[in-house]
Amino acid sequence: MRVLFCTKKIAAIIIAASLLLPRVSFTQTGRPNILVIFSDDHAQQTISAYGKSLMETPNIDRIAKEGAILRNTFVTNSLCAPSRAVLLTGKYSHLNGLKDNDPKRRFDASQQQVQKLLGASGYQTAWIGKWHLQTLPQGFDFWRILPDQGHYYEPDFINMKNDTARYHGYVSNLISDFSLDWLSQRDPAKPFFLVVGEKATHRSWLPDLTDLGAYDTISFPEPANFHDGYAKRVAAANQDMTIARTMQLQSDLKVGVNFSARDDSQYGRMTDEQKSGYKKYYDRITAEYNAVKKDSLQLLNWKLQRYLKDYLATARSLDRNIGRILRYLDSTGLSKNTVVIYASDQGFYMGEHGWFDKRFMYEESLRTPLVMRYPGHIKPGTDIGRMIVNIDFAPTFLDAAGVSKPADMQGESFLPLVSGNQKQTWRTGMYYHYYEYPEPHRVAPHFGIRTEKYKLIRFYGVHDAWELYDLTNDPAEMNNLYGEPRYNKTILTLKARLLKLAAFYKDKEAVKIMEQKTGTSSR
Repeated sequence: MRVLFCTKKIAAIIIAASLLLPRVSFTQTGRPNILVIFSDDHAQQTISAYGKSLMETPNIDRIAKEGAILRNTFVTNSLCAPSRAVLLTGKYSHLNGLKDNDPKRRFDASQQQVQKLLGASGYQTAWIGKWHLQTLPQGFDFWRILPDQGHYYEPDFINMKNDTARYHGYVSNLISDFSLDWLSQRDPAKPFFLVVGEKATHRSWLPDLTDLGAYDTISFPEPANFHDGYAKRVAAANQDMTIARTMQLQSDLKVGVNFSARDDSQYGRMTDEQKSGYKKYYDRITAEYNAVKKDSLQLLNWKLQRYLKDYLATARSLDRNIGRILRYLDSTGLSKNTVVIYASDQGFYMGEHGWFDKRFMYEESLRTPLVMRYPGHIKPGTDIGRMIVNIDFAPTFLDAAGVSKPADMQGESFLPLVSGNQKQTWRTGMYYHYYEYPEPHRVAPHFGIRTEKYKLIRFYGVHDAWELYDLTNDPAEMNNLYGEPRYNKTILTLKARLLKLAAFYKDKEAVKIMEQKTGTSSR
C-alpha cells in the first residue's frame, strides 16, 4: 500500500490534539517520561555545545545548557545497525548478534531489549524513524519506521501492519510530525519511552530545500591532518573512505545530476518543486566543479568544502526539528517530567585524516555526542568528563524508570554521575571491537582499549598490526608509538588490561587472538 500524505495536514492535526491534552506535572506521574533522540553519523565536532564547532546547533545546545553535556562518550562498534542494537540491548555486538551492516545479518528482535523491560513495568513505548535492523521491531506499543536507510525526500515508512506508505515532505520534518502525533495521542496516565530515530546526517547528504546553500559563504579550514600520509599505520593507508578518491561526484556531491528522472532513486522520487530547487542550486555547484576540476589541489579542497556544506545543511534541519520537539514538551507541560537525551549512533570524520565515514577506533568516529536533560535531577550546566560507553544507555533508561538492570546487560547507569555523584566508582578504560570487512570501505577488523591517556589498537585478519597513541600529546593520532622501546612497559600494561576487558565482556574471538599472539592468558 502506497499513499501520499501532506506534512501540513499532519502538523495541523498535532497542534489541535495537543491543545486537548492535560498538562502533566512531575508530582502527578512520579516516574519520568524518557525521550531519546538518536541521530545517525552526527559528528561531535559539528555541535556547538562542544566548542570549536563547524556550525551552531542551538537546540541541541539547549539540552546541554539545561542539563548535562557528556564530553567523553564512546561507542563499542562505530557502525549504524550495531550501535542501534547496543542501544536496545546494552550488550556488545558479539553478544547481541549484530556485528555489521550486512543486510543478510538480521537483528534477533526476540531477545531481551530495553523497551520490553520498560513496557513490562508500565511504560508506553514507541520507536519512530530510522530503525535499520533488517527485522521489524518487537516489544513496542507503537512503531513507524523507514525501510533500511530510508530516503530524505518523499520517504516511505512501514507501519505496524507491515504496510509501506509514501509520505510527502522531508524526512526530518516527517519524523518529528509522527513523533509529536504519537505523543499527542498517548495515554497521559502512563509514562512513555519514545525513541525518535533520525535519518540525518547519514550519507548521501540531501539538505532540506530551505537549507540549501546555508553555509555557502563560509570557507572552512582544512583539518590539520587532512593530507595525512598514514606513516606507520598500515590499516589507515589501505582503507577506501577518502574524500579525494572515494567520494562520488554524483551521489555525494551532486555534480552533473539529471534531476528529470521519474524512478525510485533519491532524486527520481522528488516532486517537481523539489527537483526544481535542487536543479537550480546544484547546476551552480556543477559549474564550480568544472572551474576547478583540472587543478588537483583546488579540486580536493573544493570536494571538502562541498562535503562539509551539504553535511552541515542536513544537520541544520535535524537541530531545527529537535527544537520543535522541545517546544512541544514545553507547551504541554511534559518538559517538567521528561528525561530528554540526544545522542548519535557514532561519530564521523569531517575531513580528519582526509576521510569521511566512521569505523576506525580513532577519536572522531569513536566518540558520539551525548547531552541529557532531567529537570529536578540534573543541575543545569553539568559537565561530565568520565568515560561513558553506549552499552550504558539502556541501563540508564532503566535506572531513570526505577527498573532493575538485568544481570546480563553489560553497561552501567550513568544517572548517578549526571545527578551529582561524581565520586561514584567508574571505568577508566573502554573496550572497542569493529568487524565489517572488506566492503564498503575496506577498514580492517580491529579491537582495542582507550584509557584516559593512551589508546592501544590491535588490527587482525587482513592486517596483523598494533598501534599505540598518546592522546595527551597526540590527540590527532598521527604518531604510532608501538614498537618504540621507551613505551615497552606501557604496552605490556595496556595489553594486559585489553585482554582482561575482552574477557570481562565475553569477547571470545578477541581473547583467542590475543592469547595466540602473546602467549598470555586472561585467567
